[in-house]
Amino acid sequence: MTKKFILAFTLIVLLSVLSMVWIARQSTANEVRAFMFPGGMVDRDEMAQWLAEYYQVHRSWSGVETLFSRGAGERGFGWQNRGGMQGGEGMMRGMMMNQRIQIADPEGTVVYDSRGQNVGSKWSANSLALATTIRVENQTVGYLLVEGGMMFSRADESRLVQRLNRAAIMAAAISGGIALLVAVLLSLSLSRPIRELTLAAKQIRAGNLSQRVKVRGSDEIGLLAETFNQMAEALEKAEQTRRTMTADIAHELRNPLAVQRAHLEALIDGVYPLSVENLQIVLEQNQLLTRLVDDLRTLALAESGQLSLEKTRLSVKELLTRISDAFQAQAAERQIQLSLPDWEKESLASIEVLGDPMRLEQVLGNLLSNALRYTPAGGWIKIGVEESSEQVRITVNDSGPGIPEADLPFIFERFYRADRSRSRTEGGSGLGLAIARNLALAHGGWLEAANAPQGGAIFTLSLPKAKPESRLK
Repeated sequence: MTKKFILAFTLIVLLSVLSMVWIARQSTANEVRAFMFPGGMVDRDEMAQWLAEYYQVHRSWSGVETLFSRGAGERGFGWQNRGGMQGGEGMMRGMMMNQRIQIADPEGTVVYDSRGQNVGSKWSANSLALATTIRVENQTVGYLLVEGGMMFSRADESRLVQRLNRAAIMAAAISGGIALLVAVLLSLSLSRPIRELTLAAKQIRAGNLSQRVKVRGSDEIGLLAETFNQMAEALEKAEQTRRTMTADIAHELRNPLAVQRAHLEALIDGVYPLSVENLQIVLEQNQLLTRLVDDLRTLALAESGQLSLEKTRLSVKELLTRISDAFQAQAAERQIQLSLPDWEKESLASIEVLGDPMRLEQVLGNLLSNALRYTPAGGWIKIGVEESSEQVRITVNDSGPGIPEADLPFIFERFYRADRSRSRTEGGSGLGLAIARNLALAHGGWLEAANAPQGGAIFTLSLPKAKPESRLK
């Protein structure tokens, strides 16, 4: 990954640098020429050519001073047009840039001096050596000497462009090197969290589910690291749950199997007589095993979303009345008052839900069984119903001691008991509430527990409300 980052950044830097150098080389010459010559700097070779054209037309230097003194709009060798004498507008003065311009004839006698000092005098050999020769038809007709200001020829322009190109290439090389260094450091910085994630994933694969990575920032890499940690935490919890469940199942199976084996061996050895009473003990343990296996299968199907539900429209009143009737005898035996809502007074008789009758009775039966188990004699259990626009909430509230706050987060886990002193025969398989919640989830609802303000535990089963049937046929 680091190599890919470095290669990608290097390619970007090289393309950027090469593009910059190419554009600079293409535009530098034009920009320099546009600044040097149209902006007022003098090209003495071009000036010499214009003077040669003047001499060719006039066949002498007589009146050459007028080229540097004519106003705008007169004919001349103006800067604004490069056409020489043919219709030139403007002033040669615009090219002078405070320079001293002298023109001499072939013998070196000054015929024009922009400062008017040396007209008629003769140049020295040194001045002739510095002057630019003016030729007409391969014959020397005069000399041009420009002093002061800024003088450039085409050769000067070429040299300047070359120096600028070299400077641009050097600047590009330096900036490219710095950019590559930054690219390497940035690549290492970007790939570091990915390397950490890779190493952590290998640790997870090796079975170290406690492995976590450091979350650096809130960008995409940080979000990936946070998601990885959540996944690792979920895997660790699932593995712990699996081990605990395996141990619990082994424990749950061991006891009834041990009882069955002991009684069967006693019957075979003649310790116990072969009677209905002794066989009944073996049958009860077998039924306990069967119930445990059925509960585990139901829970596994519900958790995996593979539990088959036969949903129909159910009247909440009929559902709760049927389940209440089934538990009235047990409640009366323990002198516990089991009550339903006042259907007509509270306008709840017409409420319907969409669900599997058998599975919902299983959920409610589990809740009532728990309530009866913990409610003392002379107590009460109240079944309530509330509705909203989208949901129906069924509550089971008892007058028992309630659920310890430390146990509330765990009561829906497999094999969990708030009262660990109870045996399996007294308290069931320990899977009832876990199954009940998963059945509620399978119906698109939810099951939760809390302690009621007036005392006792309160379980709330939320189910989607059935939509009214259309009367249009």
